[in-house]
Amino acid sequence: MAPVLKLISHKLCPYVQRAVIALNEKGVAFERIDIDLADKPDWFLKISPLGKVPVLVVPTADGAEVALFESNVICEYIEDTRAGAKLHPEDALQRAQHRAWMEFGSAISGDLWGLETTQDAAVFASKREALTAKFARVEEALGDGPYFDGTRFSLVDAVFAPIFRYFDVFDAYGDLGIFAATPKVRAWRDQLAQRPSVKTAVSADYPQLLRAFLARHDAYLLKQAA
Repeated sequence: MAPVLKLISHKLCPYVQRAVIALNEKGVAFERIDIDLADKPDWFLKISPLGKVPVLVVPTADGAEVALFESNVICEYIEDTRAGAKLHPEDALQRAQHRAWMEFGSAISGDLWGLETTQDAAVFASKREALTAKFARVEEALGDGPYFDGTRFSLVDAVFAPIFRYFDVFDAYGDLGIFAATPKVRAWRDQLAQRPSVKTAVSADYPQLLRAFLARHDAYLLKQAA
């Protein structure tokens, strides 16, 4: 049996989910190892220069292992080395555009972090406005769907699916209005939520874990339900 890839993970990390979705789409077997980012093991810090997840540990032909870090790099490696459905366009220009939108997704994730962790009303409002503006730009980029690249699932979808998953929990605290003027984004979100690779990218207790995270941070978001 060929050595199995190991994915060093955290249960809530959206960047980990990108890699899991790509692996699932390719049908690649892997071992997922969840760690506590508040108490990072020494072995993890030795293989993760930035101290972040995900890290993909890849066995080599000589019996050694190579640790890849940064989610987009990991997704690109999976695309380049594993058979199965292509997750990037063949055309170089279109492929570059997809990579740019993957980075845009990372910027959205940064705003989401501020939205979910802040205790300050002004910061919360600012992040909500920033997210609304960014999704308006995404709306302009979308075609007829159901995915970012039409009928084909791509790495851009793998980046945005974990972003939308946050809102499945956030919506219980009130309508933030972020998607009010973006019908294409709403349809895309609904389609991604039904994708098997997306559904299985997190554990069944993800909603409870995210709610507990918000409570620990005394997040201003919780006040939306008050």
